[in-house]
Amino acid sequence: MSRMAQGILAALLVLAADQASKWWIVNGLDLPELGSVALLPVFSLTFVRNTGVTFGMLGGLGDVGAWILALVALAVVVALFFWLRRAETRIVATALGAIAGGAVGNVLDRLRFGWVVDFLDAHAFGFHWYVFNVADAAIVCGVGVLLLDSMVRKPDTATLAEPADRR
Repeated sequence: MSRMAQGILAALLVLAADQASKWWIVNGLDLPELGSVALLPVFSLTFVRNTGVTFGMLGGLGDVGAWILALVALAVVVALFFWLRRAETRIVATALGAIAGGAVGNVLDRLRFGWVVDFLDAHAFGFHWYVFNVADAAIVCGVGVLLLDSMVRKPDTATLAEPADRR
């Protein structure tokens, strides 16, 4: 499988998992907003309508804000697919696909509802992390993989620029 195909497959899998899980929270589980189901002492399903971006920032922008955020996210997805065309490794292609799939999943929510369905709630010792979703997790993991890859992978010496003194 080509790296491009692998990235697209990762994007589609993340998108499908994200949308299916959100559908289940909104329709299957039928939780009211801010309703919660404890699964573990440190983890619950808690339905939140996130009108902002990451961690709810910029949530006061209203309906116009949802469209602006959706357009910005779509521009990022286009840039990610240009990057995917040049991905040097399968891990980078998969990470780019995961980020793109997560971004598209959240854009679909914004365009349909004007907000994003968040429901994964990690908590311990009275502290609650921000409630998030499968798309958010895929984006964070994809970015983490790209950062790790950039720190551990050695550059290909054949693609390095010629030294300045050889011009």
